[in-house]
Amino acid sequence: MNNFTFCSPTKFVFGRGVTDHVGEELAAAGHARALIVYGQGSVVRTGTLARVMASLDAAGVSHVELGGVRPNPEIGLVREGVALARAEQVDVVLPVGGGSAMDCAKAIAIGACYDGDPWDFWAKKATVSRCLPVAAVVTIPASGSEASNSCVISNDEVGLKCGCNSELIRPAIAFLDPELTFTLPPYQTAAGVTDMIAHIMERFFSGEPAVHATDNLACGLIRAAIDAAAVVMADPKNYDARAELMWIGTLAHNGIAGCGLGIPGKRDGDWTCHGLEHELSALDPAITHGAGLAVIFPAWMRHVWTSHPERFLTFGAEVFGIEPVDPDVDDLSDIDEKVTPERAVHDAVEATIDALQEFFISIGMPETLGELGVTERDVDQLLAGLKVNRGESFGTFAALTLEDARTIYENAL
Repeated sequence: MNNFTFCSPTKFVFGRGVTDHVGEELAAAGHARALIVYGQGSVVRTGTLARVMASLDAAGVSHVELGGVRPNPEIGLVREGVALARAEQVDVVLPVGGGSAMDCAKAIAIGACYDGDPWDFWAKKATVSRCLPVAAVVTIPASGSEASNSCVISNDEVGLKCGCNSELIRPAIAFLDPELTFTLPPYQTAAGVTDMIAHIMERFFSGEPAVHATDNLACGLIRAAIDAAAVVMADPKNYDARAELMWIGTLAHNGIAGCGLGIPGKRDGDWTCHGLEHELSALDPAITHGAGLAVIFPAWMRHVWTSHPERFLTFGAEVFGIEPVDPDVDDLSDIDEKVTPERAVHDAVEATIDALQEFFISIGMPETLGELGVTERDVDQLLAGLKVNRGESFGTFAALTLEDARTIYENAL
């Protein structure tokens, strides 16, 4: 097991009705003026925003609002939020929404304490040394941003989508009310499930040796996500299944599912698939992150599995119950050709990847990049952005080049 640092300073307030206690929690934490950050209307239509504001008012926490955060949040609105936070002298930034609202809020919290352009942090020209506290009301279980040290922002002017990581941007408080997710559309629910599973797999497939305690936690979370997703797709208002997904989304990205699997001082997982997908949503912000991951992850797996087949065998056995055929069994009458050990491993790994992709498809996710409007003509642009963000070579599970990335993109078309 490798050395690791696990940090989870976030206070989680979980359960029915916690949305109505946001104000008292913020007041108890010493906050007096909040900047509420939200998206393009769903929290208004469902009444969630009004509930949060009423809670703040009742607790004597004043507030100003910034709406209009789009999926794959853009630096322009971050700059606007920074100016508003400074002018209004807020002491906490409060996103109400999913990963986009939370990442936008984190970026505002960073930028409000910095004299330069906020994009400097995503352009790797500055590092985070101070930021305003962040508290989050989660309405979409997916990104895990309510517990993570990461923040991803797009810059349409330069065609990039980049990440920034700092322990200072982990939210101080997160409110997780599963009932807020009852009205999520099936596609958004499915994309969220895919995203949380991808967060776990990025760590599981780090290229480092097995850590049985962490592996059991990771695979158990994925099994639970698969089971809960099936229930929610059939019964969107099933509280227990919605609660399972909300908590899995948090645990998937707070770091616990990768303890001992990362490289000390570097990433806590491979994160190549996230890098490949970020270029898709930089190309077209309308591409939902989870949908892109549903296509990219299986394509990446098929390209790299031979580097560490043992990890895929463990994953297949623990998540899907897939075991290699034993070449030494007596009765092979139903098998057309002799099964060698190598063939048994190959078939088990391919069956594992197929099972994962079939699950994604079964909940409404795409199978190909073509379904997302991406064509072969777009690959060069994807690679240009990947080069800026990841360089000429990247990956810890397998050392990849931009030509490998080209092959993965093309195989995913």
